[in-house]
Amino acid sequence: MFFRGGGAQTRSECAKIQRVAPAFHGKKFLALALSLGAAVSAALAQTRPSTPNEHQQFLDKLVKAAVERTNHSVKYVSIYVHLDYPGGDVPADTGVCSDEIIRAYRVVGVDLQKEVHEDIAENWTDYPLNTKWHQTHPDSSIDHRRVPNLMVFFARKGDSLPVSLLAKEYLPGDIVTWDLGGGVPHIGVVVNAKSSESGRPLIVHNIGQGPKMEDVLFSWKITGHYRYFGPLPRAH
Repeated sequence: MFFRGGGAQTRSECAKIQRVAPAFHGKKFLALALSLGAAVSAALAQTRPSTPNEHQQFLDKLVKAAVERTNHSVKYVSIYVHLDYPGGDVPADTGVCSDEIIRAYRVVGVDLQKEVHEDIAENWTDYPLNTKWHQTHPDSSIDHRRVPNLMVFFARKGDSLPVSLLAKEYLPGDIVTWDLGGGVPHIGVVVNAKSSESGRPLIVHNIGQGPKMEDVLFSWKITGHYRYFGPLPRAH
């Protein structure tokens, strides 16, 4: 609150290079290595869905990943942790509300650590890092874990949707942020299950008891409503 998908294929491709290395020398081996390296990069590249059908498929996968998170036991630990970059994460059995969003997006190939860090580096003044936390430079270990930064990022890079009191306006895969009171931010994701009592869509979030799927959409003041499909292709 305060503040890797594809690895097996990479290892497989590296193993291929190791197996064929004795049979190739000089330029032949270099060409093979470069070819396989390009194939790995293409396989791991983040791609943004471009059609309505692809958009829906992306959101379906995001929701599935979020719901799967509720099977994990996670202690709510909000201390600063130095992370690897990119693809860094706090220990798997710890985390805060934002870590559940980060982990769900990683399952569908989007590294919010990388995307948020790069956007902050290029658009420093759009983020509240200096005014809120007195930072003087980006910090890839914590910036993406802070809900106010995610709100700016999702508004800049995704769709900022109306904050509504109508439950039907919140669709599976939407990201919602709240003020828990006293300016304490919170974040969760709408999933494709509804409360049997209220009929409202359920939210996967971590407010201190680990990732849960609960009927909390209107439990606190909503401060943001977003839909994010991943990064746009970068120009070469």
